[in-house]
Amino acid sequence: MARVLMPIPDRDFDPSEVAVTWAVLTQAGHTVVFATASGTPGMADDLMLTGRGLDPWGFLPGLDSLVALGLVLRANGDARRAYARMTLDPAFLVPLRWDTLRVEDYDGLFLPGGHRARGMRQYLESKQLQDLTVGFFAAGKPVAAICHGVLLAARSIDPATGRSVLHGRKTTALTWAQESAAWRLNKLGRFWDPHYYRTYREAPGQPAGYMGVEQEVTRALADAGDFRNVPRDDPHYTAKTRGTARDTAGDETPAFVVEDGNYLSGRWPGDAHTLARRFGDLLTRSRRTA
Repeated sequence: MARVLMPIPDRDFDPSEVAVTWAVLTQAGHTVVFATASGTPGMADDLMLTGRGLDPWGFLPGLDSLVALGLVLRANGDARRAYARMTLDPAFLVPLRWDTLRVEDYDGLFLPGGHRARGMRQYLESKQLQDLTVGFFAAGKPVAAICHGVLLAARSIDPATGRSVLHGRKTTALTWAQESAAWRLNKLGRFWDPHYYRTYREAPGQPAGYMGVEQEVTRALADAGDFRNVPRDDPHYTAKTRGTARDTAGDETPAFVVEDGNYLSGRWPGDAHTLARRFGDLLTRSRRTA
């Protein structure tokens, strides 16, 4: 089966997008190889893993273990169980270093996300990972990205064209509706850290959402219409957009995934099962064709 590269930051990656993808791909027989900047095991965003620190009392020692709003925002049970299993995988415990990675050693690339600025900027701004992503696209190998992982792909500029590897592609990513809704909830809960959900914030004079994932990704595309969101006439529009329903191994209803050739994309952790399963199918088809 396929050998899949999953680079992650040293800290603050989204536990659902990484662990659910790992679980789905490995259960399908694929091998997932992890890599971090330092070559040491990555650490997920602890707030997204536990939910502690997302409530108004979360800064108070002893009370931070009382989780209310955090129950809604954190990784769900499926993702937390997958994360616990993943952290025992030797591939996760002994990751490679970003600077040792070569496109020819892998059959596909998966770019997960996360939003906490303290760790994710290392990943999103890495020239090594951007060049690696360009290499996978140039080689025609399957690539999948979710949430802020799509932003990494959008920032990957092909030197042959001077444009993003997503220029001319159709994609989705974390939408501004999702990002701004989570930001508003964060202001109510983690009021002492009101911008926790914004990896990048607008400078004075920039319109709302200008530095959000959706708008930055859209600026890298050939046409704004190439950024895809759930169509209004989708029979499951409410489930896909309300921000509380997540897909499962047996239910794709809440998910929204965009496929364009050898490239797949998803919006947020609620799409992770579906994106990973379809990516696994794409990897299998690609190997058979090869």
